[in-house]
Amino acid sequence: MTMEELESDGAMAVPLATWRNDFSRIFQYYLDRSTPLRIQRWMGSVAVAMIYVFRIFYRRGFYVVSYCLGIYILNLLIGFMSPKVDPELQALDGPQLPTKGADEFKPFIRRLPEFKFWYSITKAFLVAFAMTFFSQLDIPVFWPILLFYWILLVTLTTKRQILHMIKYKYVPFDIGKQRYNGKKSG
Repeated sequence: MTMEELESDGAMAVPLATWRNDFSRIFQYYLDRSTPLRIQRWMGSVAVAMIYVFRIFYRRGFYVVSYCLGIYILNLLIGFMSPKVDPELQALDGPQLPTKGADEFKPFIRRLPEFKFWYSITKAFLVAFAMTFFSQLDIPVFWPILLFYWILLVTLTTKRQILHMIKYKYVPFDIGKQRYNGKKSG
């Protein structure tokens, strides 16, 4: 390459880097603004998921892509339902204070926070949707076998996670948990 070609490539890279930086900043701004809007975020994700499902139904293909998406979502769900500090690994560290029934209160902290869980699922559906436009990724497969194997995998993994939750007495959801509402006046 000549010096003029290198200079023109360098001149082209500066506006591209500037555009990428501006796009990244704007994207992060709207992502930060969406943080407290939990219901709206999840409704948008459900809409993206429905568009993906309609695309798969319409194309009657891309079952391997859908299977991989299902495995990835299962992995995210396990991270969402798991505590940040695993009680099995903590028990190996030896006895810790306090050790009786009046143990110190430890709130449930997820290994994968809700916002990152939402963001990862939404991004996964968008990537899977984009993959449906590449015919090379439409691998012919007998889809009932994939569906059966995925259901078996979900059942075994969920069973293991539920047994872990029962053994260490933690609930990863807010449903039915007691909340402090302040002092009650008599």
